[in-house]
Amino acid sequence: MPPEATLREELARVAPSDATVKIVVTRGAGGRGYSIAGDAAPTRIVAAFPAASYDPAFARDGVHVRRCTLVLAEQPLLAGVKSLNRLENVLARSEWSDASIAEGLLADAGGRVIEGTMSNVFLVKHGLVATPDLGRSGVVGAQRERVRELLAGAGFECRVADITWKDVEAADEVFLTNSLIGAWPVARLEGRTWPVGAVTRRAQSLIASDDARA
Repeated sequence: MPPEATLREELARVAPSDATVKIVVTRGAGGRGYSIAGDAAPTRIVAAFPAASYDPAFARDGVHVRRCTLVLAEQPLLAGVKSLNRLENVLARSEWSDASIAEGLLADAGGRVIEGTMSNVFLVKHGLVATPDLGRSGVVGAQRERVRELLAGAGFECRVADITWKDVEAADEVFLTNSLIGAWPVARLEGRTWPVGAVTRRAQSLIASDDARA
């Protein structure tokens, strides 16, 4: 990665106003085949897109989510990495077209809930917060880590643990995070419904306060 000042200059160049910016870093061009060229120079792409826009009701009232049928493969060497191979997520997102469903949740072959197609998952039970262990599959999102730090600073314990569908159903609160949505409360998963809980609201408040300081 380049110095932060270089990235900031590039961000300002492609996005002088509000935008969604994506930074992609690759190993570099290496021709055909899978061997890694020893002299390959990294390639960096900084691209800007229109600022993300979501229905304010998603954050205010919560979202409806579904249980995806696609099963995530386990590969510990790639677990947590936000790589360019997001085919599983693309296939999972293609499972529904109902605009009332904002997200789909994914599990691995062991029945452990891992993530959403575009988000990380948090559960709250008796005031304690948990998020899935991503040591086998899934993406460790930047917002996930930020929310964990913000909650810890506010005095909330946030465990990383194996989470089952039964754990999700038994939770007092469920919310989703990513860098564009902030934190969305989950209002319904199939037949299970939840009110927007106090910890979820606290997470949203912490994100907003941290954004204001940036």
